[in-house]
Amino acid sequence: MILMIIIFLLLLFWENEIYEEEVASTIEHLHVDYPQNDIPVRYCNHMILQRIIKEPDNICKKEHVFIHERPQKINNVCTSPKKMACLNHSTILCFQSETRFKMTVCKLIEGIKYPACRYHISPIEGFILVTCDDMRPVNFRRYIE
Repeated sequence: MILMIIIFLLLLFWENEIYEEEVASTIEHLHVDYPQNDIPVRYCNHMILQRIIKEPDNICKKEHVFIHERPQKINNVCTSPKKMACLNHSTILCFQSETRFKMTVCKLIEGIKYPACRYHISPIEGFILVTCDDMRPVNFRRYIE
């Protein structure tokens, strides 16, 4: 009986771990902050820690972008007529938004290893480039001011 409980708990934790990895890698989790969090001074530092944004080897990301628009508006980018080959990936199509989006660019100013990363905040408005799968954005590629 105890062995069955242990096996059940192991399966439960393993399943949750897989789900967390899936959620953590979505464009919405990594890049969308709508409505924008109202942390004025340390916005980037707070958001990057809260969402655990780092390179795979625990290195601080040099730059990260948060988009402050409704997820539906971001999803609509996948129907944009402005599509082109992504840089360095000629077989992959990138879709550019037709309108400018409000964003926050976080640029690394201090630190090498996560979580000891400190960022400078830059609010901007610009176009976004995303890759899509099944008419939904899957990767944020870059922004264009």
